[in-house]
Amino acid sequence: MNLSLARTALALVAAASLLAVAACSAGASSSPTASNGADQSLAIGLVAEPASLDFTTTDGAAIPQALLDNVYDGLVKQDENGKIVPDLAKSWTVSPDRKTYTFTLVDNAKFTNDKPFTAADAVFSINRVKSKWTTSLKTAMDVVQEAKATSPTELKVTLSKPSNDWLFRMTTRIGAMFSQTGVDKLATNPVGTGPYKLGSWKRGDSIVLQRNDAYWGTKPFFNQVTLKYFKDPTALNNALLTGTINVIGTVQAPESLSQFTSNSKYQVIEGTTNGEVVLSFNNSKPVFKDIRVRQAIRQAIDHKALLDTCFAGRGKLIGSMVPPTDPWYEDLTGIAPYDPAKAKSLLQAAGATGATLRLRLPTLPYATSCGQVVKSQLEQVGLKVQIDQLEFPAAWLTTVFKNADYDMSIISHVEPRDLGAVFNAKYYTRYDDPQLQALLAAADAGDEQTQVADMKKAARRLSEQAAADWLFLLPNLIVADKNLTGLPTNAITESFDLSRLARS
Repeated sequence: MNLSLARTALALVAAASLLAVAACSAGASSSPTASNGADQSLAIGLVAEPASLDFTTTDGAAIPQALLDNVYDGLVKQDENGKIVPDLAKSWTVSPDRKTYTFTLVDNAKFTNDKPFTAADAVFSINRVKSKWTTSLKTAMDVVQEAKATSPTELKVTLSKPSNDWLFRMTTRIGAMFSQTGVDKLATNPVGTGPYKLGSWKRGDSIVLQRNDAYWGTKPFFNQVTLKYFKDPTALNNALLTGTINVIGTVQAPESLSQFTSNSKYQVIEGTTNGEVVLSFNNSKPVFKDIRVRQAIRQAIDHKALLDTCFAGRGKLIGSMVPPTDPWYEDLTGIAPYDPAKAKSLLQAAGATGATLRLRLPTLPYATSCGQVVKSQLEQVGLKVQIDQLEFPAAWLTTVFKNADYDMSIISHVEPRDLGAVFNAKYYTRYDDPQLQALLAAADAGDEQTQVADMKKAARRLSEQAAADWLFLLPNLIVADKNLTGLPTNAITESFDLSRLARS
């Protein structure tokens, strides 16, 4: 969502034989040349502001968007194509049984509290996910049996069983490396080894990041980056037009793009994301325990008309919780085609005609816009829909995400490969399906071919069981000053990597 609320994945790891991965630091190889000019600042306009700066205890995609790969480094990270590449670990090997990972770490990194980064900090960070983190994502570290520093620059991690998912998860927020003496005030004072450090945070307005001049890799071009948050898409657009910001990081009103495409001062970037815009169902509610009701809702929605109406036709229809950038993607839109007559029949058979459903929406532009379309289309087949607006992130996170006090909601889940994380009994969807969990477990433990096959089966089952409805996949739409370089075409990681940006 712009939260991404939990999230998923399985990375491809070597099987049966020793895999050696060696490369130079991604930071050193892909960052632009640092600028020494005092005026080299940048302002980026975004929508969803973090509720806290501590992603170890607070869910929400806005926190890693701002901090991961900027303030915090991991052992590994993803490039724009989704490939796992070195970060604080400059190389690693995997044992033939796929259970032991040995990482060779860089020897010149230090935290912004001036403490050196060593393998002991990596052990601390991995163990802390298991012992201190309270967010739903922490379960991805459960497979770790032991993390051990065999030298200041060598880390050995032993898993309890082979897992395709684990190394991939280390590219997300759970792989962030923390200082053993820098975790007391994470909500307001994050301490990392990244190219930037926190300058200031003005709640409700902006986060300012300052270049970390002690950064171990190539210094970023900009010495200051301001992430400025807007609740109104028109205000966001006007901020770029008036020069208040230099980048619209997440376009919220695609119908307004023409004012930028016709102006030579700007560039428009369009790619894809992991952001599945989900019409989520509270599967613990009696009305949603009947699969006919869930299927009826899916077939009552004209997804193409919805996309045209609430997002100017931008984005992609997908039919399940897998974007095209994942290896197991299939177009599953045909499982629940638009058929209002069938939807009415299903509701009648389930005795649900006339039922009232609370659609509790976060105050995010795409959610409020699409919510009106969903309400109209569902009421045309005999349901009654009551829309409630909940301030995002605080009220939505408390009411819907934590307390599951809702019938339906609309949120974009932007975390990578998050099918299993979103659809389980403990998550806000309250979706309990042992067959789905068995498929996910088999995919995680199997070889590459098994993984892809079982993940395809899992995505298909999720769609056939109508665990939710997938309205569309958000596009990556960025508008920026013409002379900016390094902006991502595809946004398929949790972070907005500022170290890549520069001016030509």
